[in-house]
Amino acid sequence: MVDYLVVGAGLAGATFANLAKKDGKSVLVLEKRPFVGGNIRTERKDNIDVHLYGAHIFHTSDEEVYDYFSSFGPFNRFINSPLACYRGKLYHLPFNMNTFYELFGTKTPKEAKAKIEEEVRKAGIQDPKNLEEQALSLVGPEVYHTLIQGYTEKQWGRSCKELPPSIIKRLPLRFRYDNNYFNDLYQGIPTDGYTALIQRMLEGIEVRTNTDYLLRRKEFEGTFKTLVYTGPIDAFFDYSLGRLEYRTLRFETERLEEESFQGNAVVNYTEREVPYTRIIEHKYFNLRESPVTYITREYPKEFAPGDEPFYPINNEKNTSLYQAYRKKAESLGSVLFAGRLGQYRYFDMDDTIRNTMDLYRGLSK
Repeated sequence: MVDYLVVGAGLAGATFANLAKKDGKSVLVLEKRPFVGGNIRTERKDNIDVHLYGAHIFHTSDEEVYDYFSSFGPFNRFINSPLACYRGKLYHLPFNMNTFYELFGTKTPKEAKAKIEEEVRKAGIQDPKNLEEQALSLVGPEVYHTLIQGYTEKQWGRSCKELPPSIIKRLPLRFRYDNNYFNDLYQGIPTDGYTALIQRMLEGIEVRTNTDYLLRRKEFEGTFKTLVYTGPIDAFFDYSLGRLEYRTLRFETERLEEESFQGNAVVNYTEREVPYTRIIEHKYFNLRESPVTYITREYPKEFAPGDEPFYPINNEKNTSLYQAYRKKAESLGSVLFAGRLGQYRYFDMDDTIRNTMDLYRGLSK
């Protein structure tokens, strides 16, 4: 009998298990995959930490979350400064004075603001009915067609005219020369990779990998006081009310016999005709000497059973279905649902840690 049976050894599961152990609680962690770390897992190859499930850059303004996570290992000072490639030309991201100079030739904030206002007037959208019209009403046709349309349509697998305007509520425009993608106070990547941090979080806790709780739940009946489930909430209930929808990604990773491929950690490809959304060059997340390099192309796709669910589709249909599952969950009493899959919400890493901290602390109130 343990106090907590935690299902999932990703960031949410590891955070909950670690907090409980620090409080002197007994914990058992089950993980269906053969490794810990979930989708932030990294593997060291040729002295390069390869992000197996896409780029994960830790950023937060929550000092408590940063102090907690960084207590398990040092972080570097990586600053995310992605580039966008459209028809062979490179543009800086996020939208800032460098971007506007590359698009319009404007050199001062006054010139850039006037040009954006002119572009918005040119679009002439007063009451946006879809994502395309929303973007045009915010930045005009040049920014939209070059940097937003193709990338967004690949990400969602449908035309921007078919997507709701709520997806782009606003587009942050920086009228300064600043390529730092995030505004958060703290930003970086663990110097020895995310897997090492998760392993340290789980030190002294029994972890059983290759153990799928949903297939073996009868074995664990009566062995815990509280179950903490970090997998998909609809799967927990055997999809009895229907399946929640997700977008997912396919990754294509290559080892290249050259020192550098693109000279930057992240390059987005914003043309619809290019099938992948971005190329990641892993060595630039943690600058270590290596005669080779690893790159990963990311291909968005429709989620199908057996795929890894990445992005919840929080439209009216799915929100209503999730709430129905949530109601079933509340009737269980001794089961907690944590993480982006358990709560059907898109979480950054700091959101996951904060949400899990709050969930755990709420138990003692």
